Amino acid sequence: MVTILSEENSIFSMFLAELRNVDIQKDNLRFRNNLTRLGEIMAYEISKNFDYKTIDVTTPLGVAKSVVYTDKVVLAVVLRAGLPVHQGFLNYLDRSENAFISAYRKYNDEGSSFTIEMDSLSSPSISNKTLILIDTMLASGASMVAAYKNMLSKGRPAKTYLVSLIASQSGLDYVQKNLSDYDVDIWLGAVDPILNTHSYIVPGLGDAGDLAYGEKIS
Repeated sequence: MVTILSEENSIFSMFLAELRNVDIQKDNLRFRNNLTRLGEIMAYEISKNFDYKTIDVTTPLGVAKSVVYTDKVVLAVVLRAGLPVHQGFLNYLDRSENAFISAYRKYNDEGSSFTIEMDSLSSPSISNKTLILIDTMLASGASMVAAYKNMLSKGRPAKTYLVSLIASQSGLDYVQKNLSDYDVDIWLGAVDPILNTHSYIVPGLGDAGDLAYGEKIS
């Protein structure tokens, strides 16, 4: 199943528009804050699919029937642009366990193609839990597929949600093709039509990691 939040008008689309805006992007703090707010909205929307139970909550004046979710959640994030989005999820799903994946593009000598290299994975067991895997930009789709398959070394989740704020159509197609044998739901902010020759999304928003944390040395 694929859910694209920008297909329905909401404040989510306004924050996404600010994220893309080349003038607003000059404010790194605002860029990070918008990533976090988009993560919060995503967390709220995904939580509608959790399992819930009714409990009694004692108030100063009596007892209220209340509903709480029962999923055991693991929030996994691909570094580094995913960190503010992860924080947004954690702001709302604050009892979650957490996993961190270090991945990067390793280009060939000519710089014309690349492979996804995984430096490290720090994660609790995900067996029979709800896995939410966050990769801010779904460009070629290769990092999402690699990250998910690496996460399976920590167990088999009961449910999986793959989260990106902006995807290319070809990246989405790649993930669907390469994870067709797995039970995953894909949650996106928006899908853009073009992936350029350098595997960047067009119109996209640029390099989310650089915009959030400053340029890096390649």
